[in-house]
Amino acid sequence: MVTDNWFKDWFNSDYYHLLYKHRDELEAEGFIRKLIAHLQPAAGSRMVDVACGKGRHSKVLCDLGFDVTGIDLSAASIQAALEEENEHLHFYQHDMRMPFWINYFDYAFNFFTSFGYFRTRREHDNAIRSLAGSLKKGGKLVIDYINVAKAARELPQTFLQEESSNQITFQIAKWQDEHHFYKQIQIKDASGGSLRHLFTEKVAKFSLHDFSDMLAYSGLQIQEIFGDYQLNPFDGQQSDRVILIATKQ
Repeated sequence: MVTDNWFKDWFNSDYYHLLYKHRDELEAEGFIRKLIAHLQPAAGSRMVDVACGKGRHSKVLCDLGFDVTGIDLSAASIQAALEEENEHLHFYQHDMRMPFWINYFDYAFNFFTSFGYFRTRREHDNAIRSLAGSLKKGGKLVIDYINVAKAARELPQTFLQEESSNQITFQIAKWQDEHHFYKQIQIKDASGGSLRHLFTEKVAKFSLHDFSDMLAYSGLQIQEIFGDYQLNPFDGQQSDRVILIATKQ
């Protein structure tokens, strides 16, 4: 069973960071630098990194010469991020569904499928509205999401994997239905195999059309669409990602 607010407990868990500690941070940093080279923001531009986690990508943006604010729902992640805070790098615990610093930022970023977690479409609309509200007129929003068409086609009917780390075994199962992708993580002792915790991730199958509607509803117009972290053109069937750049009207 998937709880309505599964992300609050899972993203605030030490197990989450343990499972995903091997994510390719060099690829992520390379993407952010390539994106900034493409956007060419003015020096000192105000940016908000929404769902910033522990702030590693916010720090990359700050190192590139911008004034960056990172927000995340996870208290544990923000506590870790605050260790990197400086005059031009700020962090706050905040729910993206709620308004934040109205008409303040030049750019808003939502990287690496940090969206699609909420129970209802209205909650997702609220999140987009809050992102739009945080931007100045003419400000840009970048959303990086999975290409659900390709992901749905390639996900096997039954997918199981097992990973071990620090005397913990993660048993992972993936599946999908018409509207969502699911990923169940069973956390067990590596030795005895007794179950410690069980988490289930749930991500909405938002298409490009869905995003177009949500963005337009909040006064944002899509200007560019890319299909991967090299910023190649988007292909609806073959691209791994949907990377949207929208401007506040």
